[in-house]
Amino acid sequence: MTTLVDTRPSKVMANPGHGDAFTDHMVTAHWTRADGWTVPQLGPLVNLSMHPGMIGLHYAQVVFEGLKAFVQADGSIAAFRPRDNAARFARSAARLAMPEVPASMFLSAVEEVVRADADWLLDNPQHTLYLRPLLYASEAQLMLRASNEYTFLMMAFLAGGFFGDQVDPVSVLVSRDFTRAVPGGTGNVKCAANYGPSLLAQRQAQEAGCQQVVWLDAAEHRFIEEMGGMNLFFVRGSGADARLVTPELTGTLLPGMTRNSLLTIAAREGYAVSEERITVDEWRDQCLSGAITETFACGTAAVVTPVGRVRDRDGDFMIGTGTMGAVTRRLRAALLDVQHGRTADPAGWLHPITI
Repeated sequence: MTTLVDTRPSKVMANPGHGDAFTDHMVTAHWTRADGWTVPQLGPLVNLSMHPGMIGLHYAQVVFEGLKAFVQADGSIAAFRPRDNAARFARSAARLAMPEVPASMFLSAVEEVVRADADWLLDNPQHTLYLRPLLYASEAQLMLRASNEYTFLMMAFLAGGFFGDQVDPVSVLVSRDFTRAVPGGTGNVKCAANYGPSLLAQRQAQEAGCQQVVWLDAAEHRFIEEMGGMNLFFVRGSGADARLVTPELTGTLLPGMTRNSLLTIAAREGYAVSEERITVDEWRDQCLSGAITETFACGTAAVVTPVGRVRDRDGDFMIGTGTMGAVTRRLRAALLDVQHGRTADPAGWLHPITI
């Protein structure tokens, strides 16, 4: 077990929130069509200098990832499923005609940043280091084509709770005006172009008194897909007989790492799990009848977050009692136990990092 020495007492944050408590370092590498990748370099987190005609700014050749490093039960640090994030990062890059970052380079960048900034976890081992890999087209060129130059970055920030320190149920608005993703589009990869168009719907949700928006499919506007940038689960029944359902991957949903982890963990906990398409009308009717007892969202940032109330033009409804249900609570605890090394790792998900 390695004992970390706090070298930055002025930066200790009791409540880091989510997204702006950036740590001190980043890894940078560059790619050109002629020479391939440069050797990645660890350096200080600094502002970027870029040409205003950079392709990534104009034509959205930008992909990213999100993963976390956790303090383990023995005081060590491990990243959660970085190899899977590296594989999805490569798929995203390929979809946007960008060069793939080799998995070995991706993993090395994760390790470098975590080693350099592990002291940010000293103040509270329940906080995490949220790592943000980024790949963007950096050539100054306004011809509408794939870039000949790219930049890869790996940065991090200290993360608390995505919805605050308390895990309270969120309220959601079903979006009837906008669509997140279309068949044949980029809904199943993490590219920047997916997220900007979602912000107006998110604003509508907030104006309606909700924290998040629920997306429906683009073809029929009936089937539930995601909540904001998170995957959804529905619980039918309760106790030992509870069954978990999550929307199946149709090519318009992001195959979330947390979603995949929960399918494995839920089965290990003894729950029946399935992937199927569920309409918003079925969701409402089954909540009103009591068939669906709980709903929760999941993602790297949100972990497992219960959904308590739904607003929709065809009728608002509450899920269960509007509070966090027993299955949601159990699965959240089970996931965090795996991520923090308090229980057995079911599939080699933890990537230990020597500090």
